[in-house]
Order: sequence, then structure tokens, then C-alpha cells
Amino acid sequence: MIRKFVLFLFMAFTAITFEMNAQSVELTRPIAGTDVVFDEENGLVAVEAEHFYRQTKPEIRQWFITSKGRVPDIKPDPDEEHIAGASGNAYIEILPDTRVTHSDRLIKFGDPKLAETEAQMVNFSDIPGQLAVVHYKVNINQPGRYYVWVRAYSTGGEDNGLHVGFNDTWPPHGQRMQWCEGKNQWTWESKQRTEAVHCGVPKEIYLDIDKAGIHDIQFSLREDGFEFDKFILTKDVNYIPGGEGPAPKLLTGTLPAPFPKVEDSKDGNGNITITGELKQWHKVTLNLSGPFATETGINPNPFSDYRMTVTFKHESGSPVYKVPGYFAADGKAAQTGAAEGNQWRAHLSPDKTGKWSFMISFVKGTLVATGDMPWMKIVEPYDGTEGSFFIGETDKTGRDFRAKGRLRYVGKNHLQFSGTGEFFFKSGPDAPETLLAFEDFDNTITMKPNVPVKKYLPHIQDFNEGDPTWNNGKGKGLIGAINYLAGKGLNAFSFLTYNAGGDGDNVWPFVSRNEKMHYDCSKLDQWQIVFDHAQSKGMYLHFKTQETENDDNRVGIKREFMLIPESLDGGELGPERRLYYRELIARFGYQLALNWNLGEENTQTTENHQEMAEFFYQNDPYRHNVVLHTYPREQVQVYTPLLGKKSELTGLSLQNGWEAAFKQTLKWVTESNKAGKPWVVANDEQNAADKGVPPDPGYKGFDASTLTYDLHDIRKQTLWGNLMAGGAGVEYYFGYKLPENDLLMEDFRSRDKSWDFCRIAIGFLRDNNIPIQNMKNMDALIGNTNMDKEKHCLATPGEIYLVYLAYVNTSSLDLTNESGDFTVEWFNPVTGGNLQKGNVRSVKGGKMVSLGKAPDANNQDWVVIVRKK
Repeated sequence: MIRKFVLFLFMAFTAITFEMNAQSVELTRPIAGTDVVFDEENGLVAVEAEHFYRQTKPEIRQWFITSKGRVPDIKPDPDEEHIAGASGNAYIEILPDTRVTHSDRLIKFGDPKLAETEAQMVNFSDIPGQLAVVHYKVNINQPGRYYVWVRAYSTGGEDNGLHVGFNDTWPPHGQRMQWCEGKNQWTWESKQRTEAVHCGVPKEIYLDIDKAGIHDIQFSLREDGFEFDKFILTKDVNYIPGGEGPAPKLLTGTLPAPFPKVEDSKDGNGNITITGELKQWHKVTLNLSGPFATETGINPNPFSDYRMTVTFKHESGSPVYKVPGYFAADGKAAQTGAAEGNQWRAHLSPDKTGKWSFMISFVKGTLVATGDMPWMKIVEPYDGTEGSFFIGETDKTGRDFRAKGRLRYVGKNHLQFSGTGEFFFKSGPDAPETLLAFEDFDNTITMKPNVPVKKYLPHIQDFNEGDPTWNNGKGKGLIGAINYLAGKGLNAFSFLTYNAGGDGDNVWPFVSRNEKMHYDCSKLDQWQIVFDHAQSKGMYLHFKTQETENDDNRVGIKREFMLIPESLDGGELGPERRLYYRELIARFGYQLALNWNLGEENTQTTENHQEMAEFFYQNDPYRHNVVLHTYPREQVQVYTPLLGKKSELTGLSLQNGWEAAFKQTLKWVTESNKAGKPWVVANDEQNAADKGVPPDPGYKGFDASTLTYDLHDIRKQTLWGNLMAGGAGVEYYFGYKLPENDLLMEDFRSRDKSWDFCRIAIGFLRDNNIPIQNMKNMDALIGNTNMDKEKHCLATPGEIYLVYLAYVNTSSLDLTNESGDFTVEWFNPVTGGNLQKGNVRSVKGGKMVSLGKAPDANNQDWVVIVRKK
């Protein structure tokens, strides 16, 4: 019944097509006389599309001339007219337009399965010359190969194909002209669609005209709804037209009077395009041609006074994501630096293959982006727009997170990838906190001469051909730095997104330092390019949303006496902070692996923390990990009131002395588990604050003997200390006095050896299938009840035990309550490699057993793996 009803509506629309009013009929007739002949000169000829002298094959579809005040009244035709910007102030379009999106029914000309009643519904023809043909007379003075360029307006995945021929012939290289780029604007293109390259191969659309004289150039339907403005024939294979192209030249005849000019409307017409790789876990972008705005607009402010939200839903009914959208200027601001435009966006990283639908909510009113307001109103024609698209399988492998899926909090002490099911242990740099203070990002300056913006010159050598850049090749230093970190086997890095008033005072997402309600579109698009690249390299993104200097609260000092201009709403969850969080979620929340850190060394109140965590829980559609960081002395006071159901916090970012990582990680893993909501506990900043993790010995003359600890102590007590306490990983802080420190660091190679140790630890867990998500610290089993730094035990009793020997070469293990045989193998955390055998190969349960001696007593440290046979 539904199919019959749809068919009825379709036939009704088709019938209306042929009941055209007088003006619509007139718009199909030629306006150029049969004596009008366009002349080729110096190997080039240009022709306005509306100047055809003849139209044939009009039975199912026809070309209609569209100009100011003369618009065909043909239904269906979902697009608005696009007269503004058209060369000659007019263009032609094939109507009716029944296939607008990929999900609309494709009805092919010549399909033998078509019923007789469906013959008038054909909306596609891969056979040229069969439907809606327009003809032009062109005089060719120089015979040869002529490359064909056409200026067209394409609004989506359809309405973007055409055929060209001459003298009633349709040669292979005139078939399947294709437009993929330049949506929602008049765009020149000369590409041929092939099975291998759906968006078209350049320089493959041409006509071989072997005789001088007058020839009939013809264009015919491939897809209905095609909008055609102008065409060019050129003998120059490298010629690329711009703007409206060259003016036509006549051999004979007279052109009709010019069409009246239409002023360009700045507001978009509501057209929607879906871009990106339409695959599972990949970034899919919905682009809306919406209200025109500027970054600094006041009435309305495009960031606070419009609210675009897109509901994406899988055909199965789950999941459903309500994704915040954002103002994207001209839609390519990263490359152009644009501060105005009519493009609006929302991003999805789809969990499932198959059909997804979307519906747009678009409202307007003062501060509507920060919450529902009684004065808000819907904005037409954008609100209520809906459609669908299809998602295929991911084609990624290896480190790329798009091969693994979204990293989710699943009620354990470790995050889990949705796609593969594997659990995650992170390792990477926590420095520089000013990572985004990069000179290649637009409008990035420093307020402190002693903390300059960065160039990352040492990492330009790590940039690879084909890596992303912006604005004519910018970004290579930072992209190269990410390549280096990923190449070392690391999987995380951190950065402040707002540090005005802080130690660096050189990172903010706004158009200027203290303007908190207007955002820098081009800068944020450039950040997005970097983050996209990082995710493709398997790098977890640690967003630190503020720092202690601008959270505007100090323990023991009343807030009202110390408001600072850099704070967001004086530390409260007001409109500035709500808008800031919303922009972060909208622009970056689709990334698969990240956490939102509520504040570095944070001193806000418990109520602040609860409200901020709740905001992310309610507004981040993907429910990413939400963590908090504070001073060591404040941890009990700050973290305890947030345990369990008292907050939506799902993790901690710990700061403590490098030697206290095990103790502090174990404390909060234990406390959160007792409270019924396990936290993901990472160790992300190692004191002493002035030193942190040191450079490699000898790096730029660094004398490691000036410290009372070294990189081996960091490996043993920070990296493996966190792991053996049931922690979720580490990020290394570089202090503020040592070479390549937390504020000035531009060369990650300064800690090259420490990165090796991190890679080895990550590889050990992965390659040996260590189920850390099910293991708990059980030091009592090795006789360690006082948090002895010499050795630790992480275990799932009766199944697997990791015994870490930091400063000793042997240990015993209590298997009194277990039965059966267990294998004993050793792993070297310094050099990595395969598991090794000690002098004890296996042990039996039911007693305290000796694990024997390490394979090499001279090695720094060892891990013993004891597994049930």
C-alpha cells in the first residue's frame, strides 16, 4: 500500500510537469536564432547555456531558462533558483527534479524492468543523447582536440552529471561529466566519472573535431535537476577557467537582450550536502547553506544567538545522536581565513553501517545556544529539514582509530574501543601545555615575550608528502611532531584550549583574547585538521579546557573579591562557559578517542565540578570520558565529593611526585571502585614541578647527574607504577627549568628514550593479551603490604598475575588459594622483545611459590607473567 501511495504521488508530480503555465512553456523555447554561430578564436570558444538554438528529446525532461522574474513553475523542484552569480544573469535547468539525494529512487532510461506507467518517471540516463538535448552552433577554425569545461551549480550528491557530444554523435570522452567539489556555488569542472574514480578524472572530457567549419555542439541529460550556466571548448589541456569565464564571440547572428541582474543574496537557501568518507567510524559532515553571519556579529551573534542541532538516527533505531552544529564561515575557513559566510556544520562519526537519517533543528534568539529561551523562534527554511545517507564498512587498519571505533567509558578503570572491544592504556606527552600556540594557526599570538609561539622546526623532517596542511602549506611542523610521536608508538598527547592569564597566555579559541562570545572559525578549523590527523595516527586527545590561573577560584578566598577578566563567568557555569563547552563539543566531539578535562590544577567548587561534568554528560552526544586535575594537596578535598553517583565524572588526571604515582593511582582506583563507579585514573603530571620528566642524558648537553632521579626511575615508578595500580596510563610533564620544558618545548626527541619505554609497555600489554580491565592490584600476594616501591602485583586471581620487579630480581607469589599449574615467563621493560624464561618455568598452586631469578640479574627491572595453564 505504501509503495502504491508513493507511486501515486510520483505520477501526480509528473502529470503536473506537463500542465505547464504559459510562462513555463515559454522558458523551454530557444531565445537564440538559428543564425547565431559562436566563433572559436585562438583555440577557445565560450557559450552561455541559455543561448541554445534548438531543444530536442523533450518528452520526459526539458531544459528551462531561469532568470530574474522568470522562474519555471515546475514541480517537483526542491532547489531555489541560483540566478545570483550566474554568468549573463541566467542559466538552464533540467526539470522536473525528482532525484535530489542518494536515497531518492533512481529510475534509469532504458531499464527493461520499468512498467509502462513508470516511463515518464525516468530521472537518469547513462546513455547520452536520449533525453533533454540542447544544441549550439560553433564555428571551429582550428580542428583538433577540444577540452570541454562546464559551469554548473550542484547542491548535493545528485544533480551533478551531464553528457556532451557534437553533430549527433556522443563520443566516449564526452560522457559522464561529473561534479563533486564546489557545492552550493557556480563551479567550473571538466572531469569524467569512471568506475574507479566516481568524482571524475581530469582532462578526460573532450571532443575530437577533425574538420573546420560550423559544428552542432550538444548537451544531454544524465541526471535531472542539473543547472547549467556556461560552457567552454579549449585546445589548451592545462586551461582552467575562473569566475564567469571569457565572453562569447559571434561569427554570425545577434544575441538576445541581456537578462536583468540579480543582487547576490548572502543568506543560504537551505541546501544540504553530506561530505566526508561515508564509512563506519569516519568523519561525516553535514553542511547546511544557512543564515549569513560574521565572526564578530552582535545582533545576531552567530555563536550564541543561533542554535543548530542535528539529530542523527540509525535505521535500526539505535543509536540516536543529538549533535550540536556550529557556524563555519565560508565552509573552508582553514584555507581561506574567512570570517564570514553562510555555511553551518555538524559532524557525525557513525557507529554502524547502513542507512542513517537526519533532522535539523534551527532556532534563533538571544543566547539560545546556551539554553532554551522563552523568546526563541525557529528559523525557516532550515528548521525541520531532513534526509538520509548510507554508511559503508571502514577500510582502515592498524593504529588508525577508525579501525577500532569509539573509545568509551564502560564502567571499568580502562576505556574500551567500541569496534574491536580492546581496552586502552595511554602513554604520551603532557607537554607542552601550550601545544596549540603554533604560529601557523591563524591569529595566534603571545602575551608574554618569554613564551613565544611555536614553530616545531625540528619536526618538519617528520612531515610526509600527502599529510594535511592549510593555507598554502602551513602546519608542517606540528603535523610532523604528531607523526614523530605516533612513529615512536605513543598513543596520546595533551593541550590547553584556553590559557589566557596562565603561564603561557597564548592559546584561546576566540577572535581575540578577552572576547569570549565570538569564535575564530579559521583557527578552529585548523585545529580540527591537526586533530583529525592525530586520530588517523592513533593519538588520543587530552583536552584541558582551562587552567588554575583562569578558573577564578582559590581555596580560602571569596570569589567576589577576585574576579579576573580571563575567567569564564567568574568560574560558574554561565553563558560564556556553556557556549565554550558547546563549541568544543560541536567542533571536536566527533573525534573517536578523547577526554574533556574540566581544569588543570583546578580549584573550583564541588558544585562547579558537578555542574560542568553534568553539562558534558547532557550535551556531548558521544559521552566521552570526563576528568579533573588538581593539586596533590587538594586531591582528597576535591575528588572525594565527586565519587560514585555524586557526579558525572568518569576519570582523574593525577598530579603528584614522580615516585608517588603508584600510591595515588591505587588510592583513587580503590576509592572509585568502592563508590560503585570505577574511575579511569591516569597519571598526567609528575612533580617536582620545576623538573618533571627529564630529557635524555646528553640531549643538548643536558647533565642527568644534576637530578636525584633519572629516566629509569620515571619508567619504574611513574609508568609501571600507574599500570600496576590498575591505572589507565601516563602523560609525561617536562617541568619549567629543564631543556625543552613545558612552556618552550618544540622538540619531542628530547625524551626519545622515555618514549621507547612507553612504547614497550603498550606493546607488552597488546602483544601478550594482558586483560588489564579485569585485573586488580594485589600486592599482598607478594608480601608487599606497605606499597613497597621495589615490587608490585597486578592480578586476576587464579588466571593471571603480573609481578613487577622494579629494583629487585626475584620474588615469591602466594598461590595458596589456587589449584593447577601456572607458567612463569619474564619480560624486559627496558628493551622489550619476546618473553623470556627464568630458572623457574612453571609453578603449582596451593602454596607460596618462588618465581626464581631473572634471566639477567644486571637488567634494570623485570615483569614476571604467571598464567594458568
